[in-house]
Amino acid sequence: MAAHFGRRLRKGAATTAVAAAAVAALSASQAPGAAGEEHGRQTAAGAAAPAPDTDGNATGNSPYYTDLPPLNSPSPSPSSSAGPSGPVTRAEGGIPATVLDAYKKAEADLRTAKPGCNLPWQLLAAIGNVESGQARGGQVDAGGTTLRRILGPQLDGNGFALIADTDGGAYDGNSAYDQAIGPMQFIPSTWAWAGRDGNGDGKKDPNNVYDAALAAGHYLCRNGWDLSHEADLHRAILSYNNSQDYLDLVLNWMEYYRKGTHSIPDGTGGVPEHRSDTDSGLPMSPLPTHPTTTEPTPKPDRPSRPGKPGKDDGKGGHGNGGQGNGGNGNGNGNGGHETPDPKPPTPPVPPTPPPSNTDLVDHLEDAGTGKLTAMAGDAFTERISARAETKVGKSVAKVRLRFTITGGTDATFTGGETVATVATDAKGVALAPALQAGEKTGDFKVTVSVVGRPAKGVDYTASVTARAADTLARTSDTPLTCAPGGEFADQVQVKATYLGTVADKVAATATLVKSAADATENDKGPYFKDADGKPVRTLTTLKTDDKGLLTLPKLYADDTAGTFLLRITTTGGATLTVGLKVAPAESPSAPSPNPTTPSPTGSASS
Repeated sequence: MAAHFGRRLRKGAATTAVAAAAVAALSASQAPGAAGEEHGRQTAAGAAAPAPDTDGNATGNSPYYTDLPPLNSPSPSPSSSAGPSGPVTRAEGGIPATVLDAYKKAEADLRTAKPGCNLPWQLLAAIGNVESGQARGGQVDAGGTTLRRILGPQLDGNGFALIADTDGGAYDGNSAYDQAIGPMQFIPSTWAWAGRDGNGDGKKDPNNVYDAALAAGHYLCRNGWDLSHEADLHRAILSYNNSQDYLDLVLNWMEYYRKGTHSIPDGTGGVPEHRSDTDSGLPMSPLPTHPTTTEPTPKPDRPSRPGKPGKDDGKGGHGNGGQGNGGNGNGNGNGGHETPDPKPPTPPVPPTPPPSNTDLVDHLEDAGTGKLTAMAGDAFTERISARAETKVGKSVAKVRLRFTITGGTDATFTGGETVATVATDAKGVALAPALQAGEKTGDFKVTVSVVGRPAKGVDYTASVTARAADTLARTSDTPLTCAPGGEFADQVQVKATYLGTVADKVAATATLVKSAADATENDKGPYFKDADGKPVRTLTTLKTDDKGLLTLPKLYADDTAGTFLLRITTTGGATLTVGLKVAPAESPSAPSPNPTTPSPTGSASS
């Protein structure tokens, strides 16, 4: 999970030494590495520098499985199939069939949705192994849903990140604190925006390996990262769990799977044996339970301590032998009475940690955002800017704000995501990534909230308008003429522009009108033909191509001669009227009559 959630506690020296040596050996040969069920996890040693531009973290930096890939080939041995003796061994590198299918399907989906990311399914397999042991050895049903929930520890700040409940216990069953959930170990607050429907059942279920694998793929492909580049690959993995040990382990497992793997039956995979919290030598965190009330155990009565014999000189000595006042003296006898135990020292109360910057935020304010509007397919020129403030209006720096797009359009942030998380600067201002309009027109909303705190947020309304053109022009100046009952030799072609640039995919209408002043449809003269060959004089489903060109269908003429008008209009108000002439073809000039031809003899015939 997120880098800021804390550094992992150091592992036990012996285990770490062995693991480090193995990781070093595998890393030297470019082999990769690592993965978590209902278990306690503690933050690990070797936390890396924060990954830049992370969006809320996937796992909350929960613990993970530290088992290293075997040094032998991942190809199955001749006797690798599961048999009566039990499941196949992990050393064989097999991945349960449904889990493997989910990884490969996610890769294929991302190849279409985000081709520039270059996500390999082996990366998903490596993370799935490190996080949950491939869904606990493939313990999933036919649809890919885990047979029982896989939960991390409650993130109560006790050796882990402190993340108060964000889902009302809907996913993790814990209404006090969040817990990582499912085969890819998403925390509920991250799943809320990163979740995907990977199996097409209309639900986004973190316990379903298809949904979780696709969500993990999109999570790793955000921020425009190209995972074929080492730097982006490392950033993506560290944003999943910010630990250098985790990065090394995932890379080793990824390389191991790249050398070859094979499918095994669901439920027959082994489960890793070592985790980053148990390897540390520290006790595992208990699972969240409902508190129980127990009566304190009463202490047994203590026996009376024998008193010391007292001294009495008849005048009043001090008697400690259980006697009271001796003579006229004052006796301080304690015999027969229990001597009270000394009161145990009160442990010091640890100082209350100062509030974090996030704790100081009372509300968010707009920081000067202008009008948010763009044509379909265009980038918004205005960017959303929000400021975090205390109750008295003081700006708060270094606070993570989450920008979430909702609504009926397909607008996104740059990179194709609908959620982005940005930290406020020294002036308390966070500038969201640029908005990108899709093809669906209409209004949508961008909600800005504080990550990890229910402070008052701020909403923005943005609009996507239809593509428009402000100018239309013919691409040819050839006169458009035709004989009655014939067809025009040339098709009408126009080019649309908007503010001097190509206006592509702009809707247009072409109508043969009665006159320049009367835009109603003419009932005579030139016409187009529909699919059945019948005359039509209005076309309404036209659209310019990617070069802004619009070529109309062929025109025909009825028997009416004259000059006619074709009017083309587009979204945005561009209009062009084109003249059409229907007239009979001109006949060639008749030759002049011959003069009287003289006779061969030079005299007229009689």
